[in-house]
Amino acid sequence: MDVSLIIPARDSSRELRECLAAVRASTTRPAEIVVVDDASSDDTAAVAEAGGARVIRLPANAGPAGARNRGAAVARGDVLAFVDADVAVAPATLARLVAALARDPEVAAVFGSYDARPRAPGLVSQFRNLLHHFVHQHGDPDASTFWAGCGVVRRAAFDAVGGFDERPVRHFIEDIDLGYRLRRAGSRIRLERDAQCTHLKRWTLRSMARTDLLYRAVPWTRLIAESGTAPADLNLRGDQRTSVALVGVALALLALAAWWRNAAAVAVVALAAVAFLNREFYGFLRRERGLGFAVACFPVHLVHFACGGLGFAYGRLVPRRP
Repeated sequence: MDVSLIIPARDSSRELRECLAAVRASTTRPAEIVVVDDASSDDTAAVAEAGGARVIRLPANAGPAGARNRGAAVARGDVLAFVDADVAVAPATLARLVAALARDPEVAAVFGSYDARPRAPGLVSQFRNLLHHFVHQHGDPDASTFWAGCGVVRRAAFDAVGGFDERPVRHFIEDIDLGYRLRRAGSRIRLERDAQCTHLKRWTLRSMARTDLLYRAVPWTRLIAESGTAPADLNLRGDQRTSVALVGVALALLALAAWWRNAAAVAVVALAAVAFLNREFYGFLRRERGLGFAVACFPVHLVHFACGGLGFAYGRLVPRRP
């Protein structure tokens, strides 16, 4: 298999250096590396060229979907590998992704996972990346969607469904949407848990909340409504949906506390149920970073669930602009 690696990048020169260095250190090197400079204002293009990549410069910002599609259009490989500019793949990751494709001709796409060693310090950054790692490590290997942060797709399958959807309504979930369309076309998608990469991104509570609410929950809710598909996997597992509902109930009860004497006590019970449902995740956090870290992550996790619930409600109740 000839593998073309496509990296969309916008103002990512610092992260891109490490991303390309990790690719060069891979046990299996791609036949070509295509970096799509998505109208950057820094030296992203120069860094890409110095790193041995073929550079496609876009005159205007096309977004991740558009940048990936432009890269795919010029790539020569029969396998398209997608890696984000703020990701450093482990040495064996690309080999594991491609090997999973080779093992089963019915598998059209394979994706991996963040590792448990996120680069950025700070509680929110560590929590957000460890949450992603945990969710993917406990996901169904016979996956229902796709992740373009670190994944590969057969070109024939990619072209057959029209690539990534570049419409604004699909921004930030274009890879999830691609996975849905691949599955509807009869293709299989594989989650390869051992194909891991280090995330270099720094998160703040504000950026996490904005992403979880506006860039994940709202568009994903609308995609589910349009497609009629809501697989109980990854972030949509039953315990996660129940946790979102319980956090919503707790917030509603706290708002009623001035009128109902027992509201706060019932809210505490609801939050205790959230902790119980997610006990395996908190145990993972304790093993990785200690008890204090796990306890400190609980309110951040509640924010994550609250944003998911608010995004779901907004996505269902507020009509999408044409």
